[in-house]
Amino acid sequence: MSDSADSRYQAWERNEEIRLFRDYLKIPSVHPDVDYDGCVEFLRRQAASLDLPVKVIEVNPKKPVVIISWEGTDPAATSIILNSHMDVVPVYPERWTYPPFSAHMDAEGRIYARGSQDMKCVGMQFLAVVRALKRDGVRLKRTLHVMFVPDEETGGVLGMKDFVTTDHFKALNCGFAIDEGLASENEVFKLFYGERLRRKVFFYISGTPGHGSLLLEGTAGEKARKLLDRLYDFRSSEAKKLEDNPELTIGDTTIVNLTMMEGGVQSNVVPPELMICTDIRVAPTEDIDQFEAQIARWCEESGGGIRADFGVKDPVVGVTKLDSSNPFWGPFKAALDELGLKIKPQIMPGATDVRFIREQGIPAVGFSPMNNTPVLLHDHDEFLQADTYLKGIEIYRKIVVGVANV
Repeated sequence: MSDSADSRYQAWERNEEIRLFRDYLKIPSVHPDVDYDGCVEFLRRQAASLDLPVKVIEVNPKKPVVIISWEGTDPAATSIILNSHMDVVPVYPERWTYPPFSAHMDAEGRIYARGSQDMKCVGMQFLAVVRALKRDGVRLKRTLHVMFVPDEETGGVLGMKDFVTTDHFKALNCGFAIDEGLASENEVFKLFYGERLRRKVFFYISGTPGHGSLLLEGTAGEKARKLLDRLYDFRSSEAKKLEDNPELTIGDTTIVNLTMMEGGVQSNVVPPELMICTDIRVAPTEDIDQFEAQIARWCEESGGGIRADFGVKDPVVGVTKLDSSNPFWGPFKAALDELGLKIKPQIMPGATDVRFIREQGIPAVGFSPMNNTPVLLHDHDEFLQADTYLKGIEIYRKIVVGVANV
């Protein structure tokens, strides 16, 4: 390592925010059985160091929601929620270059850990912003609630989904929220103002049973093939739409993926029923009622005797307006413009906890300040470079000051 490289590395090692980030990453809050105690105790210490009150609320047992609050000069004004989740997805340790909860930092400043991008970085950057503002004697008009929630990676059902229905959430008086986004592999930052609607559809396909040596008509297999042809023809048309228009992103398309198949008892017995499961993500521009009616027609066209079970449907949630009707958007965009940053507003291809906040009629965006960074969420060797992390703190600071003083 050269003297200049060694100097940079030592600077990262000494940096308080890098140290705290790595300490948080070392807490293995990993599914399937997450023990949140380590995160809660760590966050209590952060609140104490900031001289700020902290609440730990369990809407569901052992599913804590941690809220660190910094009161504004106008406590009656609606607040700003800065949200992140504590949990991370499982790992295959043998596929990692360094242990996934070691927060190893290499000579290039790459910090390797599960959660480095998704999304322990964001939660710690929010706290870093508060620390910097308090250190500089800055006061904000609106109260900030830095919130850490459980179970986002399993759908948020026992975390944010239930929490937003409580009096605890209503008491936060939220006017605007910022949650996670995604890394960008080029210089343009991604900003998410809406999400696709999830539909997990189980198709139960009944047909003629019998011996595997016979040429039976109307078998479940035939119907399944016809149904899959229709589903995948639609999928291909959406892919073509994306290919033909470079302005579109994957979030602007409706995606169908076959995720499970079940049925049959023996190789020479034609079964009376097969089940296929599809993960469907419907673009906000799609009329969901018409789309579900189309699915019903595909079932009939495939031979009938097919039952589509949608299970518990996610509610239809509108997108956040990025115009003058949203008083927080102007200051948010102005902060990015002042920093000379390029952004691409788009629809989030996956699902995050912010959809539950939007469902309450509150404007919210997803934004993780990570550009020129490979997208490694849920992947082996997930990492975030130290300078990218520190630059993200400065970006968030400018944004938070803008929206909190609206």
